[in-house]
Amino acid sequence: MAETNAEHGLDAHPADDLAPLDAVIAERDEWKDRALRVAAEMENLKRRAETQQNDARAFAIQRFAKDLLGVADNLERALMAAPKESEGATAGLVTGLELTQKALLQAFDTNGLKRVAPGPGEAFNPHLHQAMMEQPSDTVPGGTVIQTMQSGFELFGRTVRPAMVVVAAKGSGGQAPNPYGSSPASDGQAFDGKA
Repeated sequence: MAETNAEHGLDAHPADDLAPLDAVIAERDEWKDRALRVAAEMENLKRRAETQQNDARAFAIQRFAKDLLGVADNLERALMAAPKESEGATAGLVTGLELTQKALLQAFDTNGLKRVAPGPGEAFNPHLHQAMMEQPSDTVPGGTVIQTMQSGFELFGRTVRPAMVVVAAKGSGGQAPNPYGSSPASDGQAFDGKA
């Protein structure tokens, strides 16, 4: 009878019978965890490759656009030098230059190449603007653009060429409003009225 019970596993302790099952469950959990990690890694790799592919597509024209910026600058210079009060063939040439410039800028815009030309008083942005010089100004506060010397361009938020600007020196013009609401104290030091 003991042999029969042993064959059927009736005499064995319950903990002894579950040990192989626990090992199989642990191994299954380990393989399941590995499979989930590999699946997550593959999903991340797929997303990363898709992002890189989209960036490559979006910025493939960057070098070409950069080369065309010189053409756009020369066209703009030609229009600036063209006589304003012209007649006959000269008037036709000026009109043709204007239409060509318009078509070129429209092609830039269609392909995501945006012109960056900050106006006077616009805050200086080092990501989009390149300060060519700094000078005092009576009209704009310090740290803002006085004049744009050459327009810049950006492609889908990435700067292709920064705008070359003249920046107002610190202490220039009307002071920019202080976001902290400080006002001069009676002894000449600043007093923060919101503190």
